[in-house]
Amino acid sequence: MHDFRIDPSNSIAIPRINRSRTSSLSPIKYSVGYTGMSLPCVVGIVDLVDSTKISAHMISSQWGKYYEIFLNSISNVLYKFGGFVIKNVGDGLLFYFSDPFSSKQKTNYGTSIECGLEIVDSHKKICECLDNNGLPCVNFRVSLDYGKVIIMKTSNCNYVDILGPAVNMCSKINHFASINGLVIGGDLHQLIKKSKDFHFQQEKGHKVGGMKSKYPIYSVQKK
Repeated sequence: MHDFRIDPSNSIAIPRINRSRTSSLSPIKYSVGYTGMSLPCVVGIVDLVDSTKISAHMISSQWGKYYEIFLNSISNVLYKFGGFVIKNVGDGLLFYFSDPFSSKQKTNYGTSIECGLEIVDSHKKICECLDNNGLPCVNFRVSLDYGKVIIMKTSNCNYVDILGPAVNMCSKINHFASINGLVIGGDLHQLIKKSKDFHFQQEKGHKVGGMKSKYPIYSVQKK
């Protein structure tokens, strides 16, 4: 298995695009390529709730601090559990865990779920930190799913990206989570459903094009 770990303590690089000064129609020297590599992993997304409405009442410096506190707080939890930040996705964060089920050691079982629940539990501390900076409380939803992803890399950036059905599904099921809650997809549930550490409650499934049955979704709580 190839190691594509990204240190969540690093800032997320935003490629600078150089345009020709002679023509606004000049092509951008930018390309995305497939590395030829893939890996099975747990994919996760933390997405803010009503962030557009909240940020509309802030000045730019407050808006930046608001996101800084939120994103860094989530990254610190991910780092604790061995999760790796990929990038900002809209008002949230895309991350992954390399396959936690490849090892037979019981200590690795359900690490991603434990991390997701700790992200949920961090809500109070994040809001306290925001309040200390004169900023409003933040609310979010957390989603996780399991599957194989492919590794992509841009021509002018050292960071990688991940693509695949697991990423797409993780994004689509996110809004099924309760506010400051966690949901997981059916593929991840199949791997951990026998765990005695968590309580799973099946929620309304997600309709997937071309499939007769809905993709199952489960909310998760610690027992």
